[in-house]
Amino acid sequence: MSIEAGSKVQGKVTGITHFGAFVELPGGTTGLVHISEVADNYVKDINEFLKVGEEVLVKVVNVEKDGKIGLSIRKAQDRPASAPEQTSRPSAASRPSRPYNSRPQGGNRGGARGNVRQTVTFEDRVSRFLKDSEERLSTIKRQTESKRGGRGAKRG
Repeated sequence: MSIEAGSKVQGKVTGITHFGAFVELPGGTTGLVHISEVADNYVKDINEFLKVGEEVLVKVVNVEKDGKIGLSIRKAQDRPASAPEQTSRPSAASRPSRPYNSRPQGGNRGGARGNVRQTVTFEDRVSRFLKDSEERLSTIKRQTESKRGGRGAKRG
């Protein structure tokens, strides 16, 4: 029996390694099921899914010229047609309409008059950030000192 890519065959697990399992196919040939092709979810330990001597249904993924056979258990399982897989990228409808970094700079802050845009330098941004940070820290310190009893108050 010749093994062709895309066919589903019954095989027997003959060996397990940290990277996958070797499966003996009809006709005495052996193929490899990579650990990523064992189950749909993440497989940390292949021994939790397969045992030596176990009969499994596999799909032949590829047959290389040198005789190596790539197999998949998860692709051999028939699944009902479902919604397409979600991608990690958000759809165009959920993305913001303007580019990430297109916030207007300067505007009418800091003394700019009319439609004249004031360019804000990096140093201006850093000094503004430091000023805001110091204000926030002093507010937090005041709030925590008042909850603890403040300066010089005895703890009891």
